[in-house]
Amino acid sequence: MQEIKLRELLDSLTWTEKVGQLVQLSGDFFHSEELAVGPKKKLGITQETIDVVGSVLNVTGAETIRVIQERYLQNSRHKIPLLFMADIIYGYRTIFPIPLGLGATWNPKLIEEAYGVIARESRSAGAHVTYAPMVDLVRDARWGRCLESTGEDPQLNADFAAAMVRGLQQESGREFEGIASCVKHFAAYGAAEAGREYNTVDMSERRLRQDYLSGYKSAVDAGAKLVMTSFNTYDGMPATGNEFLLKEILREEWGFDGVIISDYAAVQELIAHGVAKDEREATALAMKATNDIDMKTGCYANELESLVTDGAIDPELVDAAVWRVLKLKNDLGLFEDPYRGSTVEQEQQTLLTKENRSLARKVAQESIVLLQNKGELLPLEANKNKILLVGPYGDEQDLIGLWAVHGKSTDVVSIKEALEKELAKETFSYEKGCGLLADYQFLGEFGATKEQIHSLGMTDNEREAALNKALEAGKDADIIIYAMGEHTMQSGEAGSRTDISLPLIQKEFIEKMTELGKKNILIAISGRPLTFTKEVEQMDAILQAWFPGTEGGNALVDILFGKVNPSGRLSMGFPENVGQLPMYYNEFKTGRPLNSSTHRGRFVTKYLDSPNEPLFPFGFGLSYGRVDYEELTVSSKKMTDHLTVSIKLKNRSDYECLETVQLYIQDVTGSVVRPIKELKKYEKINLLPHEEKTVVFALQREDLYYYMKNMQFGTEAGTFNVFVGRNANDTQQAVFELL
Repeated sequence: MQEIKLRELLDSLTWTEKVGQLVQLSGDFFHSEELAVGPKKKLGITQETIDVVGSVLNVTGAETIRVIQERYLQNSRHKIPLLFMADIIYGYRTIFPIPLGLGATWNPKLIEEAYGVIARESRSAGAHVTYAPMVDLVRDARWGRCLESTGEDPQLNADFAAAMVRGLQQESGREFEGIASCVKHFAAYGAAEAGREYNTVDMSERRLRQDYLSGYKSAVDAGAKLVMTSFNTYDGMPATGNEFLLKEILREEWGFDGVIISDYAAVQELIAHGVAKDEREATALAMKATNDIDMKTGCYANELESLVTDGAIDPELVDAAVWRVLKLKNDLGLFEDPYRGSTVEQEQQTLLTKENRSLARKVAQESIVLLQNKGELLPLEANKNKILLVGPYGDEQDLIGLWAVHGKSTDVVSIKEALEKELAKETFSYEKGCGLLADYQFLGEFGATKEQIHSLGMTDNEREAALNKALEAGKDADIIIYAMGEHTMQSGEAGSRTDISLPLIQKEFIEKMTELGKKNILIAISGRPLTFTKEVEQMDAILQAWFPGTEGGNALVDILFGKVNPSGRLSMGFPENVGQLPMYYNEFKTGRPLNSSTHRGRFVTKYLDSPNEPLFPFGFGLSYGRVDYEELTVSSKKMTDHLTVSIKLKNRSDYECLETVQLYIQDVTGSVVRPIKELKKYEKINLLPHEEKTVVFALQREDLYYYMKNMQFGTEAGTFNVFVGRNANDTQQAVFELL
């Protein structure tokens, strides 16, 4: 539709119709009258509002969406199509690894390709908008939504944010081949205090701008069509009503003219936060902050029109919001085709194709991180040794994680299934050995019945029998592979934990099994970094697999048997213990550093009962073979606008490998305290056996910018250290002066 026609459409709407475009309801309001009765009463939503509502939450499937859209348009005076938005975070039907695993690839180009697959599958299933990517910077592994983040570093998060948006939207000029990206959660949600979901965030503006805004800004610059508000406060005001965040930074400073949508019920939650006394005040706060769409509350539906007619809200605010929603629908081509080509036939042809599975396998391969490999136990040689697979994830297809809401576990290749294809029967065996958890009562909070909870657990006799069978099988094995980890519901949204070690029942099982004295390999399935303080002593090798997705089993076997050399590198460090959290490599320098202070003994920054350092640092990961870093060189000791940094890599092994070379800088003296290190550049280099390559990084003056004492974004003359190496802790160092 031409813009002039779109303006005419906006002008022709009644206030009730305008408000309707700013309301999002779930699919149960549209499927049938019977299903709609409950929700209508709960939210106080009238049928008149439902008839003019603008968007629908979490309904997918070509057939279902066509039925709802057709019925809606038949009753629509202006034939304005519904927008269908959904949580499609890291896969629709073909499920890729969780985003924390995607971050471990350090390969934004590959992830852009993966998100192109997600877009094509989602569009075929009728979705118009996805609530992705989540780009919240996270430094506290207690927070369950680590699962959805690409990690702890501003630069890496920004690169992945842009790649994901490009992959989802697939824009070329005026062509819009993908689905609209809604970046979330704006802003700083990853800094929730104590790692507790929905909790307060309180930080300086400098910290916000320097570290936490980069992912959102990168997504907006890449063209994201929508931004979702976060549940947390910033500077005492919840984000959904925070004019500084939404209006001043996002709208005015960054020039974002797309749609802002609240997170689920966040407008109404302004009341619970204590900044609004009722739904009327909550509506006014959100609208004045330029929040366009109210997700799943009755606030806008019941209060916005009267706020306008009473003169409490400028009608131009509402018109601007409605215009943004109409423009999004127009950009998606919905006025010409309300279904965007989605048909049942197209959906069947697009989902879970051989090509999609192949890419999911490749992404999973690059996401897996080899954390430990004592005595170079890995890679294994097929059928050389007797291998026993044990553990609750050994024969489990539930490897897709909490937020793959449209995926199917039945599509997943389990570890056992993949190993059976690789090994002869006489050299492979499997025993579950132990349950995932000793107590499943917490699942009652997620709707599980008492009968379901009871069916998941083992009796004492069953536990003893399972252990004894595993011990007996272990006596005959040469190598034992343990498939262990978190329950799916222990991470993701509302999955905050104070204990981030393996469940006790698994730890006790490992303790008994390792007494057999066999070679041991741990495969860890989790949605966050775990504490492996004991496991690094017990295990010869540890593979961090995250929730690896549809092709997780195949990817793991590819790694185990050397068909693929592991190249994953941590985008979030693993703590020695939970008491170190929050923890991040780019922390500020202190006046009493542990290793270089003039003070002695206890009077430096340290714990009495734990090291300061993580168990596995940011950027860490092993590969098969060895790559040496030599001859770090800076092109000039003086920098005005740019210089180059080079280092020579030498593959000392018979393995081909992908090596992630990382460059960090340190501003030695600034107008405010600066971090001890900051990632600025990285490159994933393929090295053939015994090959040598020189990697050259171009460092620009802008790479040294930060928010100075006057809150201007720039830099000052002075000394800079540059570090290049294989992770944040293992680097070589050089120095230059910025003029």
